[in-house]
Amino acid sequence: MTRDPVVHLAAFPRRIHALPERWAGERPEALALIDHDGRRLTWRELHAAIDAAEEHLRAAQVRGGDRVLVVLENSLVAVAFLFACSRLDAWATLVNARLAAPELDRIRTHCEPRAIVLTTAASPDAARHAGRMGAELVEDPWLGAFALIGRLTATPEPVEEANAAQVAAMIYTSGTTGRPKGVMLTHRGVLYVAIVSGAIRALNPDDLVYAVLPISHIFGLASTCLGTINAGGALQLVARFDPAHLAGALREGITVFQGVPAMYARLLEHLDARGEPLVAPRLRYMSSGGAPLDIEWKRRIEARFGIALNNGYGLTECSPTVSQTRIHAPRDDDSVGPPLPGLELRLVDHEGRDVPKGEVGEVWVRGPNVMKGYYRDPAATAAAITPEGFLRTGDLGRLDAEGSLFLVGRAKELIIRSGFNVYPPEVETALNAHPDVVQSAVVGRRVSGNEEVVAFVEVRPGAALDEATLEAFVAERLAPYKRPQHLFLVERLPASATGKIQKHALTELAERLIAGKTLA
Repeated sequence: MTRDPVVHLAAFPRRIHALPERWAGERPEALALIDHDGRRLTWRELHAAIDAAEEHLRAAQVRGGDRVLVVLENSLVAVAFLFACSRLDAWATLVNARLAAPELDRIRTHCEPRAIVLTTAASPDAARHAGRMGAELVEDPWLGAFALIGRLTATPEPVEEANAAQVAAMIYTSGTTGRPKGVMLTHRGVLYVAIVSGAIRALNPDDLVYAVLPISHIFGLASTCLGTINAGGALQLVARFDPAHLAGALREGITVFQGVPAMYARLLEHLDARGEPLVAPRLRYMSSGGAPLDIEWKRRIEARFGIALNNGYGLTECSPTVSQTRIHAPRDDDSVGPPLPGLELRLVDHEGRDVPKGEVGEVWVRGPNVMKGYYRDPAATAAAITPEGFLRTGDLGRLDAEGSLFLVGRAKELIIRSGFNVYPPEVETALNAHPDVVQSAVVGRRVSGNEEVVAFVEVRPGAALDEATLEAFVAERLAPYKRPQHLFLVERLPASATGKIQKHALTELAERLIAGKTLA
């Protein structure tokens, strides 16, 4: 049996820019990446693009400890400026260009960047932000077109020598439970995920990895982007998810695909609508993350692809990976696998006491991937990280006898119906088992002295499914207290740029729809 890699933290590079520099020296003419527009770059050419990005940052007066706000969709410009920031010991503050103007402006005010880079060629949204900000449009022979604002007023943070202390990237949480917080991720933290998680996936120089998960999201940054570059594989950068593009890339030789469950659903929906077969001759590894994966969808996907769908669990504050299934031990359940080597996991009750194995508790994590903290928010940092260094994830899970983790939901999303605990993923699994359901999302709604279960269901196009039929279907699979009191069929569930369902939007929509139904 293949063993997990041994973790040697002392052998990690000091900074993340060492990763592409290694391959520029060892394999300069090998393929490094395919840009969003189809341009192919070798490691030598990527190195030259990073050189160019560094010069632009120096001209913008960026120095160690400064924040550089990179407003991006996946592209060479985003990758080059990420590594250029590392060379200068600046913090790459990565945000998705699809943020609304007020959201982006709040982040800009909070992080006080010395410079702002916008990937205008890859993103019409970045171009709009550049226009309203008055950014300078730049044409560079190595980087292509982008926009830049430099020489802004900023106070640099101290530069730390150790990779465990120096911030490589800052990613702002979605803010679904309040204002967004800047998660400070160290070089050691993201390198740990790139190196260790990548080794578990057996990433290697022959891989061509489909990089559609946004680099502004920690899954896309550390696991996909840095993991591939660390292994010397090539990245195919994709600015926006399109199922037709993914289908074509699989036909042409993608070897690794990491996505959220909704991406797999969209791909199969696209192929079925056209009566096309799935063709993926070189695909050797695929995984799901970023959102819960129910067992029915896992089995459907595996049946179509003919290989195992690996599963994992992580969060921004953990750079992101906490656990993942192993390719040498495929599973026929919805476990997110054992923790990565070198991590400590605790499952605790509401008083912080360890629960017996097999029982549900909140997941606490300690290890080299845990964030440095929330930027300029010591109170939130203290609330998230215990004095002993454990991160309180807010996720509920249980461990089986072999030490594999099963998630049952978010502590804040737990629904208490008539005194019974209802875990939304369990209800979603029952709904998703219907062949006409693409995906579903379940939220709680407070009513006088109780909570209601509210389900939103995305139905396969052209299906004749109605609420009554689906209610009867789940009644055979769920105890009465778990069955939705309200069920809504929708064309599309609201999703973030990564495809993660936005449950906060559904909670608000539920109130409006139920109020309207009551008035009617």
